[in-house]
Amino acid sequence: MRATWRHRLEYAAFRLVVCFIECLPVRCSARLAENFAAFVHYVLPRKWTRYDVAAQNLRKAFGEDWPAERIERTILGMWVHLFRTVVEVVQSTRKLHAYTYRRQLVFHGLQQTNEALLSGRRVLVLGGHFGNWELSISLMGIWGFPMGVVAREMDNPLLDAWFRRFREFHGHRQLGKRAGYDDMLTLLQRGGNLGLLGDQDAGPRGLFVDFFGHPASTVKSIALLSLEYDAPTIVGCAIRLPDDFTHTGWSRFLIWCEDVIDPRTITAADPVREITQRYTSALERVVRRYPEQYFWLHRRWKSEPRCRTRAHRQAG
Repeated sequence: MRATWRHRLEYAAFRLVVCFIECLPVRCSARLAENFAAFVHYVLPRKWTRYDVAAQNLRKAFGEDWPAERIERTILGMWVHLFRTVVEVVQSTRKLHAYTYRRQLVFHGLQQTNEALLSGRRVLVLGGHFGNWELSISLMGIWGFPMGVVAREMDNPLLDAWFRRFREFHGHRQLGKRAGYDDMLTLLQRGGNLGLLGDQDAGPRGLFVDFFGHPASTVKSIALLSLEYDAPTIVGCAIRLPDDFTHTGWSRFLIWCEDVIDPRTITAADPVREITQRYTSALERVVRRYPEQYFWLHRRWKSEPRCRTRAHRQAG
């Protein structure tokens, strides 16, 4: 796609913001992100910020009796973590390196993660739009495990190229969602690893599994790839911890491995459903512990099972 004048103007504005963030001390950039989150949450019209979508998702996940104050606090926290993530993406190529990450990161489940990575088999690294999802993949590159990173192409080719360079900075290769499935197969056939997110609505043809007690359409391809290529699936995330800029020089994260799903251990009659449900449940457990770090603006339950849709039509 050729860049238009609009694309160039958008990119110029974006680069100005990037330069501004890079000039700020880490502590100031964090406070700037928090203030901007407060502006978005309290000042902008709620229709613009999709507040009702987030509130509806939270009630669906945690029940109608969840207090309004808790919903308000969680949505504000979501914006804070989102803008902190944006700032950290800009800073990470300078702040996160092999000789600094031990000051900034704490690990849980490192042994089972290492066992999967060092097994000599292909590995799928799976996360959701939670915490700093970009940092989780960057860390794999720092550790010396480059992989294909699945990401949606951006409409602006200049912005798309910038984010591609960011994701490939630590040795990864970005694969597009629109035409990237063949690239995923090629990469796995050659023994490569794959990093992707698995928490978005997959449409009416997706596999419906339980997410917060409700059927959620989920992609089948992750389980199919795991079974086809004998690839363990590492389900993990980067959870933001309270700041300690004095000692770490940057943000702090808990790198959390919630589950490692080995297809060799799956004995269910429907292994695709078993794997899909298992990683979806793993993501749910993490979100339940830190709901403010999840991106609640996705319509995760947008699609409904066909039997329920048919019942609605008959009732109408």
